Amino acid sequence: MSQPFTLAVCAEMVFKALPVAERLKRITALGFQAEIWDWTKHDIAALERSGATFSSMTGYITGTLADDAGADELIETAKTSIPIARRLRCPRLNLHGTGLDGQGLPVRKSDMVTGAMWLKARDTLSRIADLGEREGVTFVLENLNTAVDHPKTPFARAADTMALVAAVGRPSLKLNLDLYHAQIGEGNLIELCRAALPHLGEIQVADVPGRMEPGTGEINYPAIARALAGMGYRGTIGMEAWASGDDELALRRFRDAFTV
Repeated sequence: MSQPFTLAVCAEMVFKALPVAERLKRITALGFQAEIWDWTKHDIAALERSGATFSSMTGYITGTLADDAGADELIETAKTSIPIARRLRCPRLNLHGTGLDGQGLPVRKSDMVTGAMWLKARDTLSRIADLGEREGVTFVLENLNTAVDHPKTPFARAADTMALVAAVGRPSLKLNLDLYHAQIGEGNLIELCRAALPHLGEIQVADVPGRMEPGTGEINYPAIARALAGMGYRGTIGMEAWASGDDELALRRFRDAFTV
């Protein structure tokens, strides 16, 4: 058995009884890298002192992809995120189709994505890729689901985010393929991973239903792990999931699922 992937854990979702800096210490002690969401909600100095190795963080504060004002706002808040990423030595900055509020709901809801919105989103992401190249960072665009967690979010499906990343075609913009969201929205996860392979910056996981650690639901993550290893993927797998019970047990289940 071997561990071909870099494993990371979202500090926002485990060890919830502890301050975030203490969560990071626990995650690190257990041998994982760490991920955070909105950096503006954290004491950055405390995160630095935690000793964690950061895998990804949210790479903007506000903004959207598909309208002029929102795109400018996204670019400007992405610029302010880059110095924080440097302080934390965090290589990937995460993006969504639109900003999300405190409940994970889109700040700009869309019943339909028009052709003009697609063109504007591609233009915005090209600007983001320019920024990433200038600053030496990688932005990753994450798929979401609209059925359970993020209704009316534009560019939510993995097929949408993959199409946008492919259309921009720049190494400073990659795909954050979230398999929890993809299972709810699309399914056929192994073939989705195969199609996404040239564009992958990271993969995130949780089980369905419930968004808890691998092994608690319907997704056969050990089979996905074997398929990813067979495809040659050697990147990061991030557990963005709640613990179903004991946090350390949840992290052991995650590691076991991705040991092949």
